[in-house]
Amino acid sequence: MKTDLAEDELLIAEKFGPTVQGEGPSIGQRAVFVRLMHCNLSCQLCDTPYTWDSSRFDLDAEATAMTVADLLTWSTAQHIDLAVITGGEPLVQQRRLIPLVRGLFEAGLQVEIETNGTIAPMPDLLAWVTRFNVSPKLSTFGHGMPRSKRIKPGVLSQFAVSGRAVFKFVVSSIADLAEITDLVNDHHLAPVFVMPEGRTAEAITRRLAELADPAIARGFHLTTRLHVLAWGDERGH
Repeated sequence: MKTDLAEDELLIAEKFGPTVQGEGPSIGQRAVFVRLMHCNLSCQLCDTPYTWDSSRFDLDAEATAMTVADLLTWSTAQHIDLAVITGGEPLVQQRRLIPLVRGLFEAGLQVEIETNGTIAPMPDLLAWVTRFNVSPKLSTFGHGMPRSKRIKPGVLSQFAVSGRAVFKFVVSSIADLAEITDLVNDHHLAPVFVMPEGRTAEAITRRLAELADPAIARGFHLTTRLHVLAWGDERGH
């Protein structure tokens, strides 16, 4: 993996758009995406393993070093109001990320960061982010990953009190809703969205139908994966 980055560079897997934000409270909104390399977790159901899994991917081939200036030029040239920074886990590179997020904000864009909720945001990052889409990883998603690695109570509390976070859980089965309820109650998480796990339109549609009523009954919001329904599991959307 490339490690000799200049101070003004980020290690990215891809950038794409205009497309739409496919998940969460901004679903359907036109957006550009910057996907960063690296992750501090190793979820078996991850849909972007090419950002971190060296056992299956040549990470040097997947990674590109780009300057903040070049990313800002590209993002603002798309004439889009929303920039989504995702991964991997973006907060692994958060010190380098701060100038990009500040530049996007100053250019008039809303900025969302998608994170697994295990790394606390620095104050200088928090100041410029419109919303953190925090997605704690459930036991079914992690497949044996220790809870102490995927759930960080202190970090979740920081996101919860920031006023700039929503919490989005990927649901593989109805049984996951009980685990979500416990996490929500234990760490005072709100607002909460639940989303069906799946990498095909058929799987997402089936799981959404199964979880809709019980999720609503528990007080959760629903979201789907609009990009998968529109384009399938195709990179660049």
